[in-house]
Amino acid sequence: MSEVLEDVKTHLKGGEFLVKESSHQDIFIKEELDEEQGMIYDMVQDFLKAEVLPVYGRLEKQEEGLTPALLEKAGELGLLGMAIPEEYGGFGKDFNTNSVVLDAMSLGKTFSLSWGAHIGIGTMPILYFGNEEQKQKYLPKLASGELKASYCLTEPGSGSDALAAKTRADLSEDGKHYILNGQKMWITNAGFADVFIVFAKVDGDKFTGFIVEKGYEGLSLGAEEDKMGIKASSTRQVFLENVKVPVENLLGEIGKGHLIAFNILNIGRYKLGLGVIASSRLSSTNAVKYANERHQFKKPISSFGAIQYKLAEQAIRIYAGESAVYRVSDMIDKKEKELISKGKQFQEAILGAADEYAIECAILKFYCSEVLDYVVDETVQVYGGMGYSEEAPAASAYRDARINRIFEGTNEINRMLTIDMLMKRAMNGSIDIMGAGMAVQKELMGIPEFGDSDSDMFSEEIKAVKNAKKAVLVAIGGAAQKLMGKLKYEQEIMMNGADMIAEAFVMESVLLRTQKLVAVKGEEAAAVYVDMMKAYFSDAAERLYVHGKHAVQSFAEGDEARIMLMGIKRFTKYPMTNTKQLRRNVAAKLIEANEYCF
Repeated sequence: MSEVLEDVKTHLKGGEFLVKESSHQDIFIKEELDEEQGMIYDMVQDFLKAEVLPVYGRLEKQEEGLTPALLEKAGELGLLGMAIPEEYGGFGKDFNTNSVVLDAMSLGKTFSLSWGAHIGIGTMPILYFGNEEQKQKYLPKLASGELKASYCLTEPGSGSDALAAKTRADLSEDGKHYILNGQKMWITNAGFADVFIVFAKVDGDKFTGFIVEKGYEGLSLGAEEDKMGIKASSTRQVFLENVKVPVENLLGEIGKGHLIAFNILNIGRYKLGLGVIASSRLSSTNAVKYANERHQFKKPISSFGAIQYKLAEQAIRIYAGESAVYRVSDMIDKKEKELISKGKQFQEAILGAADEYAIECAILKFYCSEVLDYVVDETVQVYGGMGYSEEAPAASAYRDARINRIFEGTNEINRMLTIDMLMKRAMNGSIDIMGAGMAVQKELMGIPEFGDSDSDMFSEEIKAVKNAKKAVLVAIGGAAQKLMGKLKYEQEIMMNGADMIAEAFVMESVLLRTQKLVAVKGEEAAAVYVDMMKAYFSDAAERLYVHGKHAVQSFAEGDEARIMLMGIKRFTKYPMTNTKQLRRNVAAKLIEANEYCF
């Protein structure tokens, strides 16, 4: 246990990446899966290929009973209980192993959404916040698939503002039931769920969670929504008309429902980030295969530079996003183990770990969902006219992707949360942003160093990551200092700042993963990863500059603005790079492999 503690103590606190450095020796990358994790990954993929993909067309037509039957088969393989402790019928696997399962499950396209809603937002509230009786009653059946779960938060008048919900819960005269009245919408799995996690306000003002069963009188469903995408998932409204819920089904504490909702969302944002990156790989593979098959002007279109750019840029962004998600997986995994070693219960440990890295989870949510949107959009373009036909896989992937920028809090909300949480941690002293910001201000007023570059093969990237963080501190530190409490009303500046923070985090994640791959594989074998890193850094530096410029110009004027803009420009420099050739190198690997191969 002391070894675990020694290991996790080297890990950064949430948000601390902005003011401290990390070592590639302290991170986990996908290439490090152990034998058991590799076997689990293969098992999941085999299940999807044998059971889900052959009937996917029927799933999209909402064939009654098909998704529940597949979930039960998944339960037989243990795929519904990986995160549930053994005493409740699960396997109690660690966070990194559960990340592997989620990664592999994304091959199942929209079926993975039904599965994810069941094992995640449907089951986790009971696991993390239920009392012992509730856990014993529901978790074994949720782990086996005998029961299917759903999560009811959103209402017609409350989306991002979840606490504006109007669903009421009033205690019956005999004190044995809560009477629920209200309406929920966009509820995934509603069409076949046996258990609904429902949020309502006790006495009209105390936001509280409840476990509601399908058979309770007064619970009814709307018709299946005719959605733009994710057609293989069930999405319905849930109506509650004088639904009598036993008092023992109250989840957590009265008035503390926000703790359930927001903590579950932290983990959900991480899972969404990983899921969409895995989906991006599938879309990339489709684009590569089609580019190799499609001939124009007597050549495969994969031989053309414009197409190679698209294929390579897809891969570069996927590589970057994947580097970040597995880094965060390891952060949460280590924090959870540290808390358990200190005597915390399992549910307290995982919630504490997810809360610790809530900033990183919010970043993954908006960053990775936008990677997927880029990838599926360019896949349609590679397919050309066929990309617009439902006969090819590009169209459905394009439609399915769009919801991810809305799920788990919109990307706009998550950007603002990133800044808000960072500022709060700076104010309470858990992250020394003030000290780091003052050091950067002092550096700006001094003479830049023009010494010889370090001979390390990653010296330019190490410098670029350090400077990216300084650029963030110039722009966001300056905005916070100038606007103070008014910053929260300047959403455009917060959006610029969140994009800068995300770029800095992802740049560092890419660097650390690439350093580790070079250390493990050797320079020659890892050369293409170095190419992806350099191409990414070159473009990321430009994006950082643009975001920083827009932020500074929004709150500063005159000499103050000029000094800050000079700082932003200084801190977003990266050596001149032939990104065309780097992308051609990446594209060559993809074309040869005929799939996403990194």
